[in-house]
Amino acid sequence: MSQPSKNAVRRKTARIAFAITACAALGVAGTAAAMASPSTQAHGSAVANPYSPQYGHPYRHGAVPTVQQNQKMKAWATQHASPQAATGPETLSYGGGIDGIGVQDGGKSKVYLVFYGSQWGTQSTDSNGNAKFTGDPDGGASVAQQMFKGIGTNNETWSADLTQWCDGAGVATGAVACPTNLPASQYINYQSGGVLAGVWEDNSGASPSAASGHQLGQEAVNAAAHFGNTTAAANRDAYYVILSPTGTNPDNYQGQYCAWHDYNGDSTLTGGAVTSPYGDIAFSNQPYNMDSGAGCGVGFVNSPGTLDGYTITMGHEWHEMMSDQNPAGGWTNNTGSSYNGQENSDECAWLSPGTAGGAGNVSFGSFGTYPEQASWSNDTNECDLSHAIINHGGGGTDTITVTSIPSQSWTVGTPVSLQVSASSSAGKTLTYSATGLPAGLSISASGLISGTPTTAASGSATVTASDSTPASGSTSFSWTVGTSGGGGGNAVVNGGFETGSLSGWTASGVTSVTTSGPHSGTYAAMVGSTNPSNTSSIAQTFTAGSGNSKLAFWYDVTCPDTVTYDWATATLKDNTAGTTKTVLAKTCVNPTSGWKQVTATVTAGHSYTLTLTSKDDNYPGDPTYTKYDDVATS
Repeated sequence: MSQPSKNAVRRKTARIAFAITACAALGVAGTAAAMASPSTQAHGSAVANPYSPQYGHPYRHGAVPTVQQNQKMKAWATQHASPQAATGPETLSYGGGIDGIGVQDGGKSKVYLVFYGSQWGTQSTDSNGNAKFTGDPDGGASVAQQMFKGIGTNNETWSADLTQWCDGAGVATGAVACPTNLPASQYINYQSGGVLAGVWEDNSGASPSAASGHQLGQEAVNAAAHFGNTTAAANRDAYYVILSPTGTNPDNYQGQYCAWHDYNGDSTLTGGAVTSPYGDIAFSNQPYNMDSGAGCGVGFVNSPGTLDGYTITMGHEWHEMMSDQNPAGGWTNNTGSSYNGQENSDECAWLSPGTAGGAGNVSFGSFGTYPEQASWSNDTNECDLSHAIINHGGGGTDTITVTSIPSQSWTVGTPVSLQVSASSSAGKTLTYSATGLPAGLSISASGLISGTPTTAASGSATVTASDSTPASGSTSFSWTVGTSGGGGGNAVVNGGFETGSLSGWTASGVTSVTTSGPHSGTYAAMVGSTNPSNTSSIAQTFTAGSGNSKLAFWYDVTCPDTVTYDWATATLKDNTAGTTKTVLAKTCVNPTSGWKQVTATVTAGHSYTLTLTSKDDNYPGDPTYTKYDDVATS
């Protein structure tokens, strides 16, 4: 396509987009006001309480009302209390599943945080290797990542109430408890070792001022494509948290609620169901609800507690997605009481700290302590902030404790041998696994961490011991890998991206790490996106060691355009000498280059800045992106 015709199409597209945005801004409030109060929902029972944020908006599953709205809901519920059924007015029952999905069973939950819109600003990394953004005045992004990394660590039991819920064959619609003979694969597992699977800043355009439910659902589908989750199987255990930036009002949340969750196939979404070529996709609407102050939980547990409500509502929605992944095919209230239509966390919303079932701080060990709320448990008939871990398949009596591991300091090129130990209260044989180890190290089934570190970096790792039931326990520790006296080791920090983040790099534009086809190890850097974007890059400044003479890295560019418009490129600036050279000329290969290596000479003792870039012209239909991996000096 010629340059003039591309520009003409872009101008036309921009005019259409502006018109659509303007119409949407004028029409959202009117559309919401025009929606009739539902007598039934697409699945499950209608919400009975007229003060619920879901009343008249049935797609707002598990909506966390504001503190003030919750008080109105409780007042109405008190006035309209129905005679208690045999199972109790708060008892949840199974909805029979939708598309065969009731709960997120049998596997490892994969949580993807999607920072929606260019308003999030420029991305860099914090001291924990998490993405942080200049447009995040309260630092919510870093806290969100740490919280989801921490779930299932430090033997926390806040998430353990989920292990009572099940789905699939043998679970009758309307059941209020799981049959005793179900295999472990039909239950929600205890999520050992954290659930964060990926982070993406989608700055290809601005987040809408008041995104509709349909737009939020479409962003979740876009995220599935970005992360390479392009099959129904890949999305069976996936969950996309759509985080809107400060100053926006997604689905007109202000003064009504603080978050909700749904899945793309819900026909009641504003704008209708979202078509997905990748199977059913679970997602949530997570506003920047610090903008709502105390109404969305600022200071609810701590003082000043700026982010109290942010972690409470994110935890609330994750719990409800786990127990009702495709709403309302999982576990919801169908008693006909004032709780009708609510999910496990709804029934425990905004219970004051120190009261029965009240919110409180939950410790995730080295990942920090975060305010969370309780969730309803059928098996204890109460709101539980802490619940016993239920290990299915005969493991219910086994408690596994992993011995704590102190912080470790290792050196590039020096072999490591660290034996991890754990105990089983039932005397069972244990198998070990680990996440977050530095490049070059691995753990054996018997718990020996060994190998030779290849890359200078820092991070944290989580070791999990499990038996065959599967009961499990875990512990986390921090580690650093350095070079020996600035000698001939690798001077580049996190050049293999095996921290699972861009730690050590300065990012600009749309960047992330990916597990899809790295050159080696588990991760590679993804610069650009499978969706149209603009120029994106990662950069690092380093000093070549006394034995260094060469810099090398690998790249794999996907460029379905021409080098006139899109390309991969890399520059190496010698800060000491004041010179810059292009070490990778503009390169565009369709459909993909495959992994290619680039080398360049460096001078020991000189400071360098390496910049790895992927240029996309943001034209619909032919996005260009580049993976980089194994950046090292030698």
